[in-house]
Amino acid sequence: MRSTAARRRALRSAGVAAAVLAATVTGCDSGGPPAGGERGAQAAPRWNTAPASVAAVGDSITRGFDACSVLADCPEVSWATGSDPAVRSLAARLLGDAEVPARSWNYAVTGSRMADLPGQLALAARHKPGLVTVMVGSNDACRPTVSSMTPVAEFRAGFERALKELRSASPDSQVYVSSVPDLQRLWEQGKDIPVVRQVWKLGICQSMLADPLSGEAVATARREKVRARVVEYNEVLREVCATDALCRYDGGAVFQYPFGADQLSRWDWFHPGRDGQARLAELAHRQVTAAAPPR
Repeated sequence: MRSTAARRRALRSAGVAAAVLAATVTGCDSGGPPAGGERGAQAAPRWNTAPASVAAVGDSITRGFDACSVLADCPEVSWATGSDPAVRSLAARLLGDAEVPARSWNYAVTGSRMADLPGQLALAARHKPGLVTVMVGSNDACRPTVSSMTPVAEFRAGFERALKELRSASPDSQVYVSSVPDLQRLWEQGKDIPVVRQVWKLGICQSMLADPLSGEAVATARREKVRARVVEYNEVLREVCATDALCRYDGGAVFQYPFGADQLSRWDWFHPGRDGQARLAELAHRQVTAAAPPR
């Protein structure tokens, strides 16, 4: 048998070996930085609820299409950057009326789809804006036919590319992303008005608005497919935006808003009129100035 001293030496050696092994496994050593030190994760950038400038990108809604006259843009009533006091655009609410001309820019283009977003954001990035508003996707769903709607994977790839390129050109710009409106709700508001149905025949969103009074199964299924695609687009906007610390999705606020006749254009009962633009500005301002993003 070993002596008592020998046994003690063996136990001390085993203890040292165990400590070394534990340090190796956990990655700890006496010379490493304390928790929260240089090797700790950097704090995420904080959202600024009072950005100093605003750039807008998107489609006809952000251009104020059909809000002032038939089949024409009216950017002065744009929810994002307009100057009309009846609307009180997001830019006016954030910057003050006097600063809107100098510190806001509208690069939205009527008819734009997600594929056009990178080019618009490239123009916006030149100003290094404090905030960029994005409202796009309606025209990806509003196509001549359901089969010609933008595929969801293509829509996602376009948004990922656009956001990545913006980050490269203007890394500190915040991004507010509006959900795509519920196109089926807009159809419901105008379908029973004869003059509106005549305007819709000019080619406005035929995937949703063709044969507006038809209750046949084929027409109903077509509208439901368009609405389902809009829901999928909104999920893409939410997911991609969530990967960027300076991107805030509206939580579906625009999609869920119950637009009624008073909020829609008197020319087409589809695009927002002045009152609708004001409601969009109100929704955006609420989200941009909130302490935390919607859940």
